Amino acid sequence: MNLQKDMIEPLSDARDAPRDSVWGRIQREARVAVRDEPLLGALIHAGLLHHATFEAALAYRFSLKLASREMSEQILREIADDAFARAPELSAAAQADLLAVYERDPATHRLMQPILFFKGYQALQAYRIGHWLWQQGRRDMAYFVQMRCSEVFGVDIHPAAKIGTGVMIDHAHSIVIGETAVVGNDVSMLHSVTLGGTGKEDGDRHPKIGNGVMIGAGAKVLGNIRVGHHSRIAAGSVVLAEVPPCKTVAGVPARIVGDAGCSDPSNTMNQLLGHEDLF
Repeated sequence: MNLQKDMIEPLSDARDAPRDSVWGRIQREARVAVRDEPLLGALIHAGLLHHATFEAALAYRFSLKLASREMSEQILREIADDAFARAPELSAAAQADLLAVYERDPATHRLMQPILFFKGYQALQAYRIGHWLWQQGRRDMAYFVQMRCSEVFGVDIHPAAKIGTGVMIDHAHSIVIGETAVVGNDVSMLHSVTLGGTGKEDGDRHPKIGNGVMIGAGAKVLGNIRVGHHSRIAAGSVVLAEVPPCKTVAGVPARIVGDAGCSDPSNTMNQLLGHEDLF
């Protein structure tokens, strides 16, 4: 059985499908992977096939990755299980994020890959548990989750930041998202993106990213500014001023160089500026 994207049943409508259908697909992929690569059998069984639910598999991954001599895997597993049991929206967000990676990343050929191998997806789900802890008033534990995500994944997201669903963080190295940042739904960002402040000011000081925005590698968006829905931020740009919807910005400091080029830049992931944008 070939599990390349173009050889399996389409998943374009899977966002509306029951959660169990996605988990069933992951289980089928896992069984084929064990058959094809027996040396990974223990890892895949422990990470996927041993678990009855999607949520249990995510809780296991969270605890395995973030455990340390200061915090045991068992305690972290109990925290994650409690979060998924009390906040069903965590599972819904995790599924939407998973489908976003599958649909937008050409290197993703199986739904099981982000859960087992992709630190951007794993870090985002760990942030979501940390954010839930923050909302519960368990702020020191939330800070612990943030610290371990930064140490393990190289992704530093403040647990108070607000991030929507259907988000893809590709490669994910050196991602920084500040305390008062807001990221909308269906956003895509690449490695070394910073959503930061501009100084030592307190209060609402971080960017607000609209729905469907694509943020290129190494881009810095600084200050309490808004990036409009369905805009593109070119790689390496430094954005210091508000960006209207459906525009492309590039440069240091960034300026508007044209339209976004499509209605859904975060999904198409087109990062090339057109010839007309260069002059």
